[in-house]
Amino acid sequence: MPLPVKSRLAAIKRVAIVVVVGAAAFAMGQAVRPGNPLHDWLAPPRAGGGGARSTAAADDHDHHDDHHHEHPGHRDETAIELSPQAQRNIGMQLMKIAPGTFERTITVPAVIVERPGRSEVAVTAALSGIVQKIYPLEGQAVVPGESLFELRLTHEELVQGQTDFLRTAEELDIVNREIARLEPLAEKGAIAIKTIIDHRYEREKLLGIQRAQRQGLLLHGLSTDQIDQILKSRTLLQSLTIRVPQGRDDPAVPGAKGSIYQVQKLQVERGQYVEAGQQLCVLTDHAELYIEGKAFEQDAAALNQLADKHWSVSALFERQGQKPAQIAGLTLLYVADKVETDSRTLRFFVRLPNLMVRDSKTPEGHRFVAWKFKPGQRLQLQVPVAVWTDRIVLPEDAVVQDGAEYFVFQQNGDHFDRRPVHVEYRDATSVVVANDGSLYPGDTVVTSGAQQMHLALKNKSAGGIDPHAGHQH
Repeated sequence: MPLPVKSRLAAIKRVAIVVVVGAAAFAMGQAVRPGNPLHDWLAPPRAGGGGARSTAAADDHDHHDDHHHEHPGHRDETAIELSPQAQRNIGMQLMKIAPGTFERTITVPAVIVERPGRSEVAVTAALSGIVQKIYPLEGQAVVPGESLFELRLTHEELVQGQTDFLRTAEELDIVNREIARLEPLAEKGAIAIKTIIDHRYEREKLLGIQRAQRQGLLLHGLSTDQIDQILKSRTLLQSLTIRVPQGRDDPAVPGAKGSIYQVQKLQVERGQYVEAGQQLCVLTDHAELYIEGKAFEQDAAALNQLADKHWSVSALFERQGQKPAQIAGLTLLYVADKVETDSRTLRFFVRLPNLMVRDSKTPEGHRFVAWKFKPGQRLQLQVPVAVWTDRIVLPEDAVVQDGAEYFVFQQNGDHFDRRPVHVEYRDATSVVVANDGSLYPGDTVVTSGAQQMHLALKNKSAGGIDPHAGHQH
């Protein structure tokens, strides 16, 4: 009996479904066969195999191999990537971490001063006279032996001393000629030997007087060359040249051979009459200065420890719009033995070798120099009170503070990871980071521009502004 129409239709649908499923299964089997173009795309990657997907995975793996394996992998919210232009804009600088020694210091105010009894030299007139010439200009640089003034002598003692010196020289010449005349006669027996001996005694006596007179002229301010000239020309010296006194030899000053003085103040004029002992000018030698520090009374123990352990001191000079300039390795000279009554501070002194920054001459031949450090400059001294070894020490700009957290930025391939660190100590120039595994020797960290990088990272984490904020649709 024939099936109803509905039953026949249901059977036909079932047969059609079976045929479609079978055809799809056959097509898929053909697709996954080796050699079929779809095979490489559908098949999972094999170990060591090529293909587009395996290559991308290998590239991604190689990219992460560049990162330090000691640290956990970076997260986007704590990593930042900067273009070369951005790095230059923030003045980025990098350094490799290496444990070192750190000095914990106290900072005290200080001022540069001249060396008492050493920096200033007063030039005085050895004899009375009239100033005929003034060779240097005020502020000019002069060296030992260079001419300063020329005086026309009016000093009676010097005139008398020169006269006596010439008289003795003439008498000595007469005795020498007489001895030369009598010696041949004595050899022939024409005169007694005693006559020759008496003349020789007379010559020795005159030579002794002449030596004493020479010393007297030297004390009056004449040079050996001037005295020899008097003896040679047999004329009195009418003028006296006053020269720069001899100073100390200081080869440590760049470009300087011996002492270099500057005429700080001229105190006479041409045509002026000066008395013996009157001050003519003041010379200054600023090749070396002192730094006078003023510590509190309770810091006396730290200063004594500084002297006992021969630690060095650092000086900080303020610079407008820039970080303070630091000069390290300065030596403590001495500590005062009393506390100032008014300020209740303890003075101590540090040696400061100076640096010549300019040396020029005018067309007229006048030389002028300039020194880097000058008396009266204000600064700060860093006095070490403790020395820590094997510490990670970073510049102050390398560490960023955000609330209770401190961060540094470590270079990690083509980007920079923000790493939290524990700060043991920090001052105006340095930060001591605990060696607790946050950073390792050999890591490269940012030492300048870290603050700008931190702000950029915070802005990145906050996300962009929603253009639909405040609107409803």
